[in-house]
Amino acid sequence: MPPESSSHTTDIPKQVIRISPLAYIGCAFLLFAVSFPIFGWPAAFGWLVVAPILAAAWVARVRTTVTPEGLHVRRLVGGRALSWSEITGFRFPKRGWARATLTDGGEVALPVVTFDRLPQLAAASGGRIPDPYAAAAADAEQAPDPTSDGEDPDKNQPRTDGG
Repeated sequence: MPPESSSHTTDIPKQVIRISPLAYIGCAFLLFAVSFPIFGWPAAFGWLVVAPILAAAWVARVRTTVTPEGLHVRRLVGGRALSWSEITGFRFPKRGWARATLTDGGEVALPVVTFDRLPQLAAASGGRIPDPYAAAAADAEQAPDPTSDGEDPDKNQPRTDGG
């Protein structure tokens, strides 16, 4: 039996990156839009009712889950589990979702993962993925102020509190 987790153990939470639930509003608008041709000529356009159903299923199903063990990618049909040992890096194209580069030379698209989701990936990966935002913030914190000449400006000010 594994020991129970306590406040002293670091438990890295999994991150589920999915499409916003607000996308269901778009599915409702799509249903409204296709209802006009469906009610106008049901025999010819009745199949259009499938489009909003597929869109809602896509919003509900598509996601990328990041765990300490690896990535779990789910698409509308099918999915794939990737361990961290299979992944050599990530590529972020200008358009579209991020891609995981694999050791065998292939790539796997990571649904809903974009460059702005990188802090979530870094937090859930347990340090396997570096967070460029945190690194930039740490560099900015340690860099000297280019407008000063290394002196403390408060030291050179006259005291006005009478002391």
